[in-house]
Amino acid sequence: MLARHPERYRTVALTARCQVDRLYELCLAHRPEYAVMVDEEAAGRLERRLRAAGSSTRTLCGAAELQAVAELPQADYVMAAIVGAAGLLPTLAAARAGKRVLLANKEALVMSGGLLMESVRRGGAELLPIDSEHNAVLQCLPGDLQDGVRQMGVRRILLTASGGPFRTRARETLRQVTPAQACAHPNWVMGRKISVDSATLMNKGLEVIEACWLFDVPADMVGVVVHPQSVMHSMVEYMDGSVLAQLGSPDMRIPISYALAWPERVDSGAARLSIIDVARLDFEDVEPARFPCLGLAYQALRAGGTATAILNAANEVAVQAFLEAKLAFTEIPAVIESSLSALSPQPAASIEVVLAADAEAREHASAAVRGCAGR
Repeated sequence: MLARHPERYRTVALTARCQVDRLYELCLAHRPEYAVMVDEEAAGRLERRLRAAGSSTRTLCGAAELQAVAELPQADYVMAAIVGAAGLLPTLAAARAGKRVLLANKEALVMSGGLLMESVRRGGAELLPIDSEHNAVLQCLPGDLQDGVRQMGVRRILLTASGGPFRTRARETLRQVTPAQACAHPNWVMGRKISVDSATLMNKGLEVIEACWLFDVPADMVGVVVHPQSVMHSMVEYMDGSVLAQLGSPDMRIPISYALAWPERVDSGAARLSIIDVARLDFEDVEPARFPCLGLAYQALRAGGTATAILNAANEVAVQAFLEAKLAFTEIPAVIESSLSALSPQPAASIEVVLAADAEAREHASAAVRGCAGR
């Protein structure tokens, strides 16, 4: 999007954890003022390469610098796309600074939805979702969200899920699933963690929690339907019986361009959708026994407080253990359920409370993983 519309946008800062080669290429292409890397050794390598190339980009290092660039006065928009709990503090910083926050990080709302939404209000920020499902909902709503969607006559929000790579696989064989198989998403190209979340449908559970915060609706107003083609990205049902849906190619450039240019629309570069080529759209109910993580997400959402932070932390630990071949695929929901059962949620009154719940849940989930490995 930035390369396609240089007359509209310039890059102030780019960030990464440790991928030096990719960030180096992006810095040369977009010439940001700052490049931030969380990993110290990687930051040093990037700085040396940029200096040798004659780049004027200044290299910074560390989590504190991520928050600092999120608040830069010369930056109007902040893309919050850091995976996992690590993205929480920079996202809050951008909201407090009154930015247009393009939210691709699920955990900021899942862990501390109330705190983030309050930061948005106090800072005068704009919070626009990048997840294709929430962005689709936004595109199906009239005007802004100041008065809440229920005042717009919305009856229900329906998020679509592809069902991942194991939608039709025999359930008794799921224990043998490998990380490579779980990461082979049929429609989207994603990182390993979110690919596993898609395979367990936890990604949809996290999106349900997000939707409740973004659109100020209770859990029973957000449903999930399996749609294998990933062409219809979500639907909004209205009181008069109308159902509006957003369709498009499974290409993240579409929601990114919409959020960047909102309320305008600009060319995203995505392939045009041919309804004739698609030919058919299929929909199925979610099988609770196949996808228990979705039910656990609803459980945490209804429990409130820090329960969703506990859910998220336990899931991150379980998924990482699975990716490291320390946990079976079918044991991921068991670790999450154990954490939700063992830890009592507290009111999410401050970021300190949320982070404490996150740490406690990670400790418990890690012990649960070791218990599973010992069986």
